[in-house]
Amino acid sequence: MSEDQPAERNVEGIGDYNGPAGGWGALKAVARTVAEQMKASPDTRALLQMNQPDGFDCPGCAWPDPKHTSSFEFCENGAKAVTWEATVKRVDPGFFAQHTATELWGWSDHQLEDAGRLTEPLRYDPETDHYIPITWDEAFARAGAALQALDHADQAEFYCSGRASNEAAFLYQLFAREFGTNNFPDCSNMCHEATSTGLPKSIGIGKGTVTLEDFDTTDAIFCIGHNPGTNHPRMLGTLAEASKRGVPIIVANPMRERGLERFKSPQHPTEMLSTHSTPLASAYHQVRIGGDMAMLKGMMKALFAMEEAEGGILDHTFIAEHTEGIDALRADIETTSWTWIEGQSRLTREAIESMAAVYAGAERVIVCYGMGITQHSHGTQNVQAIANLLLLRGNFGKAGAGICPLRGHSNVQGDRTVGITELPPEDMLDRLDAAFGIASPRKHGHNAVEALLAMHEGKSKALVSLGGNLAVAMPDPEACFAAVRGLDLSVNILTKFNRTCLLTAKETLVLPCLGRTELDVQATGPQWVTVEDSMSMVHASRGKLKPPGAQVRSEPAIVAGLAAAAMPLTKVDWAALVANYDRIRDGIEAVYPDFHDFNLRVREPGGFRLTIAPDKRVWKTPSGKAQFFAHPHVEESMEGQPLLLTTIRSHDQYNTTIYSLDDRYRGVTGRRDVIFANEVDLAMLGLTHGDRVDVTTPTGRMLKGFTVIRHAIARGSLAAYYPEANCLVPLDDFDPASGTPAYKSIPVRVDAAV
Repeated sequence: MSEDQPAERNVEGIGDYNGPAGGWGALKAVARTVAEQMKASPDTRALLQMNQPDGFDCPGCAWPDPKHTSSFEFCENGAKAVTWEATVKRVDPGFFAQHTATELWGWSDHQLEDAGRLTEPLRYDPETDHYIPITWDEAFARAGAALQALDHADQAEFYCSGRASNEAAFLYQLFAREFGTNNFPDCSNMCHEATSTGLPKSIGIGKGTVTLEDFDTTDAIFCIGHNPGTNHPRMLGTLAEASKRGVPIIVANPMRERGLERFKSPQHPTEMLSTHSTPLASAYHQVRIGGDMAMLKGMMKALFAMEEAEGGILDHTFIAEHTEGIDALRADIETTSWTWIEGQSRLTREAIESMAAVYAGAERVIVCYGMGITQHSHGTQNVQAIANLLLLRGNFGKAGAGICPLRGHSNVQGDRTVGITELPPEDMLDRLDAAFGIASPRKHGHNAVEALLAMHEGKSKALVSLGGNLAVAMPDPEACFAAVRGLDLSVNILTKFNRTCLLTAKETLVLPCLGRTELDVQATGPQWVTVEDSMSMVHASRGKLKPPGAQVRSEPAIVAGLAAAAMPLTKVDWAALVANYDRIRDGIEAVYPDFHDFNLRVREPGGFRLTIAPDKRVWKTPSGKAQFFAHPHVEESMEGQPLLLTTIRSHDQYNTTIYSLDDRYRGVTGRRDVIFANEVDLAMLGLTHGDRVDVTTPTGRMLKGFTVIRHAIARGSLAAYYPEANCLVPLDDFDPASGTPAYKSIPVRVDAAV
């Protein structure tokens, strides 16, 4: 810095992080959170049971377990998820006698959940403004009466979090369908619905096609729009092993994330004791927010040009035998100009051609992607563009190749598999009706956005939430909060108290449930549940810790109690199903043929993999072939276009759960009121690092008084934390194909704070 340049402002809580992902920082963070949440509890041994064949599945991300697990098979954020759940802190009746609902509303989201585990059923008493303990019989009776009082079943919304087990989710969908509705807003609607919508049309299934073993034989890995260091840290070990084999790892992401750059494995003592860390990305391309489609089209344009010049680039045999639509795709790509591609992506032609060259030179390619691809108004198109790219060289149905959507919640994929969907297939409903003697509704239900809109408009009167923090997770909190407050009934099945519980309806119930780590004893003895990871492996999860209180019940037991109370003439023997979870699994097997011999196969160590037809180059599309999709665009100049803001999670966060106010890898400590910006954009706006700013959307939505900080982010791009920045997203800004809210591409203006 020259003498005439001012020193950069020292901004409180903002610094640099120069270490690798993982390493001693991860171990220190685990030790700190164990000390804070579990203190001297002997239950800290639970960490050694996580992701083991006879233990419990991590309640964090859905990254699969290796076939040969180690004695230390968890990551920093998985440890945080477990200690957050297995905490010794309690919110018992004494806590709620001490604090009114009005007082609790003033607490931060972190403070609310950090207070501890729920121990007894509660209802809100408007006369005293307190949550008061009630019996389970009273809780079920009140919920049942309110559900029976609805004018019709479609006035009820049944929300499901992706942490629910297969058994709980299956009972939940059975309950709602016998009750008479397919209203299933769930967390898939907010994250990977674009995958569930786009991939079935492209390749015949809405799931990834790779296994963990495919990473051992792949020739190239592309990571687009995701941050493994924070959101799925166990993936870092897989990427590190590929890097050591010399596999190129090509990253396209607006922000430079340490978890995509280098990694020091806490499981490798020699690496921990050295100064060495494993480099991950062999090339890192900072694509502009919303520019992924342009980048992918650029890669395909380069591939078509290479094919014309050299030949042997495209897999013509595969394309002819297994696909349709190549001519329309080629025509669209030919009319796409490099000027538009470079302008939209903010990547040079040379950079994109280098990505295409790596792709073309690899026999087996895996493309991984996250919500940086899906949470846009064109998220489904993004997903299908990735499928297009893989189809061009036959990267389906062979070892070491395929598509890898990176799911968040540990069983969000499993919940969808066993029926948590507002768009149920007819044959599934036929089998459900035959197995249980019910008459399921055929009318399609509400997704998350449609549910909140119906609640806001007074068309839906009841909300039952199996986990989660729906009103905080959704866009437009002002509208969502008002929608929940206007209900006749709000039922929250949770391990911990959160802000959605404080949105009091005419009848508000909070029902404490067991966590993944805890022993579940029913009439026939201890029970266990199953989950499905992001690579379609179904395996058992066995909790062993003592529950936080004698009144805490399992999710299946709570769902069954609610169902029996809401439907006095039910045809389902709910008590028998809950008495022995094998009976629930028998029901799943009866409805879903792919779960044949479910109870037998899932008792094998590691479980079993569900059928993924593209693995055998079988395409369950209407034509029986994989489909190329052309997505024409309007070529516009970048001049005068607004900045685009993306919402992001911090390193000490899991969805709406805030473990602390730190974001270690991005150098943020003790605060979340920041806007990340490119230093060139800051200069053009007449702003400097540390200025307080107001962020405004074209429709006037505002985020006021945040601090803008210089960060390694693509030009034209900004980032702010979720859910704080959800106020910038209206409920009607979503992908029309999938309903996924556009959290990742919000047009904004930034001004000095007034």
